Amino acid sequence: MQQVQAIVARAKGAPVEMVTINIPDPGPGEAVVKIQACGVCHTDLHYREGGINDEFPFLLGHEAAGIVEAVGPGVTDVAPGDFVVLNWRAVCGNCRACDRGEPWYCFATHNATQKMTLADGPDAGTELSPALGIGAFAEKTLVAAGQCTKVDPEARPAAVGLLGCGVMAGLGAAINTGAVGRGKSVAVIGCGGVGVAAIAGSALAGAHTIIAVDIDPKKLKKAKAMGATHTVDSSATDAVAAIQELTGGNGADVVIDAVGRPETWKQAFYARDLAGTVVLVGVPTPDMKVPDIPLIDVFGRGGSLKSSWYGDCLPSRDFPMLVDLYRQGRLDLDAFVTEEIALGDVEAAFEKMHHGDVLRSVVVL
Repeated sequence: MQQVQAIVARAKGAPVEMVTINIPDPGPGEAVVKIQACGVCHTDLHYREGGINDEFPFLLGHEAAGIVEAVGPGVTDVAPGDFVVLNWRAVCGNCRACDRGEPWYCFATHNATQKMTLADGPDAGTELSPALGIGAFAEKTLVAAGQCTKVDPEARPAAVGLLGCGVMAGLGAAINTGAVGRGKSVAVIGCGGVGVAAIAGSALAGAHTIIAVDIDPKKLKKAKAMGATHTVDSSATDAVAAIQELTGGNGADVVIDAVGRPETWKQAFYARDLAGTVVLVGVPTPDMKVPDIPLIDVFGRGGSLKSSWYGDCLPSRDFPMLVDLYRQGRLDLDAFVTEEIALGDVEAAFEKMHHGDVLRSVVVL
């Protein structure tokens, strides 16, 4: 066992704290990873606010890259010294999804078995709940070895670590879930980190029309820089009508809702062409309901209404490929890194996130 510094959320809505935690030696199927960089994702804020569950205290952070320090018995896919991007869907290999050759849908993903704990104070020994089974706002963390994906060690950790969640979710929503390809038209509603990644993925896949929709001019400007061919300020313009006008009156082939609210999902539904696809990748809250849409419209428009789980990615397949594209200059992951910060600056990064000032703040250790 060893002790490291880490960022923990002790109670709902309370500011995060830097504390000392205990990292167990890796057991069977586990790995200890020395964290080099970790993005500040909105999901971490959801954990702090009690929006995921109430299993406090949480060890926050999950969009991370680092170096494998040690592995437990039975680990063969990674070894000490490997540069890895962490993921939160370590596939099991034998559930019904894996058995039918669709491991990106794995229904039995797993995390480390042992628990990291608080090291000091009256609550020393209290087990921590790692965000998305990772907990990477820490000098080191313990994960299942399957959560480690080897990538090109020459890649910049602050950039490629973002594949661990938001950037992969957006890229995958376009390429994997939405099947965007050459000649397709795409609209993306919501241009935060995930939405801009969906725009970048659509451009990478060869879409000819890519429409970015948001209410924030700063976000629309970033979307344009990442590949959007058109922008729509939906605070001043009806988004559905604007998307239809930009696609010859038809609607887009694929509309991606990167917000995850009933009103944006309804916009996505009506902004697509006949037989088009809606992809929901923005995460709704448990109280939100599917909007009131006549069933005849669902039938009459045809097409597909899809949800995108983690961009329907398979980390072992997608992470190395995307890192290679980044290294070739074909995918600008650096553009997602707005600022590099220290471990103690996470609370301030949450505040910047509220104001829409950043795509990603990235903790660099």
